[in-house]
Amino acid sequence: MNRRAFITGLGAVLAARLSAEAQQVGKVARIGFLSLSSGPTPSMELAPGLRELGWVDGQNIAIEYRWAADREEQLPALAAELVQLKVDIIVTSSTPAARAEQATTTVPIVITFVADPVGSGLVASLARPGGNITGVSTLARGLVTKRLELLRAVVPKSQRIGVLWQPGAHGERTIRELMEETKAASGALGLQLEFVEARRADDLELAFSRMSNAHIDGVLVFPSPMLFDVRESLVAHAAKVRLPAVYSWREAVDAEGSCLTLRTFQTCTAAQQFTWTRS
Repeated sequence: MNRRAFITGLGAVLAARLSAEAQQVGKVARIGFLSLSSGPTPSMELAPGLRELGWVDGQNIAIEYRWAADREEQLPALAAELVQLKVDIIVTSSTPAARAEQATTTVPIVITFVADPVGSGLVASLARPGGNITGVSTLARGLVTKRLELLRAVVPKSQRIGVLWQPGAHGERTIRELMEETKAASGALGLQLEFVEARRADDLELAFSRMSNAHIDGVLVFPSPMLFDVRESLVAHAAKVRLPAVYSWREAVDAEGSCLTLRTFQTCTAAQQFTWTRS
């Protein structure tokens, strides 16, 4: 997924809302951005996409950023703070942050990087979300099977696959269905799975050490806002223990290293794919 293009598209959604409510009355529109992350990254910045549409932070809009620093329990208070500031719209970057909808029923909320808004109970349906929430869903059913097939195709003798995931990144139903889909796909391919948790960025070193010691042949990385944010570190850890990995995002490929992604996003070149052998 091209995150810059996505943010630009999101900017168009925001601009439509802000044009109707802000320009007509000549006020500076206020956007609230709520994230579970520790701070901004280039892929999470709203300003560049909005600037291309004529909305400049500090001139005709003001963006209020709130970061929970991986402390999910802080999100409700931060969401309430944005509501008290009377922002015109709230943008969120993960399923936990999207639960800002509990803080308001009137301020429009645009959700991003939410895998399953229906399963997480955020909206009634994708066609008719209802309430004050709109946005995009990043979960594509069936891609788990394709990713495992790609990993098996490049490493034909693979038998054990590590599945790196972040507990709490999505709703319980979403995680359960994702795991069930992965188990079914691995069974059809004759693969054994080892689910390995990484709740925070600091857990990556231990997670990859555990997979290396368990003689894992390859890694499937579940989509997660935290894992996306630390993708460069993620790729570096995979390279350190010489484990090929398949990711959900093009940006992991751009970071180089032990990488595979579906062609839907971007595929590593043959030279990049697997240059290591287990010693």
